[in-house]
Order: sequence, then C-alpha cells, then structure tokens
Amino acid sequence: MGQKKSFIVNRLKSIGFAFKGAMFLLKTEASIQVQFVIAVVLTGLGFYFKISTVEWLFQILAIGLVISIESINTAIEAIADFIHPENHKKIGLIKDIAAGAVFIAAFFASIVGLIIYVPKIFQL
Repeated sequence: MGQKKSFIVNRLKSIGFAFKGAMFLLKTEASIQVQFVIAVVLTGLGFYFKISTVEWLFQILAIGLVISIESINTAIEAIADFIHPENHKKIGLIKDIAAGAVFIAAFFASIVGLIIYVPKIFQL
C-alpha cells in the first residue's frame, strides 16, 4: 500500500513542478506570452463565431502544439546557453533548428485557424 501512495504523491509532485515551470514560462518568456495572448484571442473568436466541437478540437490541439513546441524551444535554448554561453556555430544551428520547429508548428496552426475562421468572417 505504501508504494501506491508514494506513486500518487510523486505524480502529484510532478504535476506541481510542471505547473511551476509553465507559470515561469508565462511570467518570463515573451514568446510564450505572445502565444498565450493569441490563444486567448482565438478562444474569444471561437465563442463569438460559435465554432463546432470539431473546430474546437483542432483549435485547442493547434494552440497546445504551438505553446508546447515554443516551451521546448525555450528549454533547448537555455540548455545550449548553459553548456556553451559564448557564440558557437553548432549551438547556433541547434537553436535555429529548435526555432524552426516552432515556425513549422505555428505555420500549420495558422492554416488551421484560416480554415476555421475565413469562411466565418466572409459569412458576416
């Protein structure tokens, strides 16, 4: 019984650490703050245009994907700066690749947004 309890306690602690990390990102990282504002605006648009359940699912997945990839990019940059604080060609490439992942996620999330909202905007 003790192992089950410690498993649950450890999972709860993990959730606490994850929440702490998410709050740190939201408070300190401009890129996450921008993505959060975009998420809030799109959520408002979703309610305004009364998007369907399927559209909500795609929108929520797109928002979650972009913010998650942006968070991983921030972690990769922090690790790279910690390991090699001065400019280095390979570290620069690693950072560019991580930023490229954010770009790809944001690009396809934008397409999802256009598919959902362009028809609704032109129906007005």
